[in-house]
Amino acid sequence: MKVLSLDTSTESATCAVLDDDKLLGEITFNYKKQHSVVLMSMVDTLLNNLKLSIDSLDGFVVSKGPGSFTGLRIGASAVKGLSQGTGKPFVGVSSLDALAYNLAYTNGIVCPILDALRDNVYTALYRFEEDRLNIIGEHMIISVDELITVLNQYEERVCFIGDAIPKFKERLKSSIKNISFAPAHLNLTRASSLGELGLSLLKNGIYDDLYTFAPIYLRKSQAEREYEKKSRGIENE
Repeated sequence: MKVLSLDTSTESATCAVLDDDKLLGEITFNYKKQHSVVLMSMVDTLLNNLKLSIDSLDGFVVSKGPGSFTGLRIGASAVKGLSQGTGKPFVGVSSLDALAYNLAYTNGIVCPILDALRDNVYTALYRFEEDRLNIIGEHMIISVDELITVLNQYEERVCFIGDAIPKFKERLKSSIKNISFAPAHLNLTRASSLGELGLSLLKNGIYDDLYTFAPIYLRKSQAEREYEKKSRGIENE
């Protein structure tokens, strides 16, 4: 089964093609470029180099978040269009699940962290048990100080991964005893990890609905929050 996977949940953009247990190719950009500009050209370049057409694929995988509101919408729109155009199924996979999967079979707690601004991170807690990735803490947006408090309650080794590491590394090191950090090249959400998780779902007949699928945001957009502030201000006058 061949699948194309896409991730635009963070500043990086990535796409990959997997054929069952084999990664055929992957492209990742981690530079300040608009996903709407680079994404489909990346996909076209990847497929052309693999001598594959969109119609030769059996399905699609996309990041469903959390992450950048705009990025998630671009990825979702792209995959919905590809799915509708080809009649092939698609499935959404959490960007946090994919990040944790970059550290497959790590001992202890795996804690992916994505920068959510204002001293907050998107995160969840995972363990690898019996060759499976198991989530032990729900997907959430939380302050770094609150996350430190949560992790210290476990009293076990924690390995962090994600784009928020450079921003919070020193604070985490000084606050958690048994701690390690993923190497820099693993801190990006990778379409290959996302695709492997999604491929397993598609093989088991699990896919998303074209008309009801929506990304996981975990919080309201800035525009929505600003609107609510203005609304409350009017009500309080």
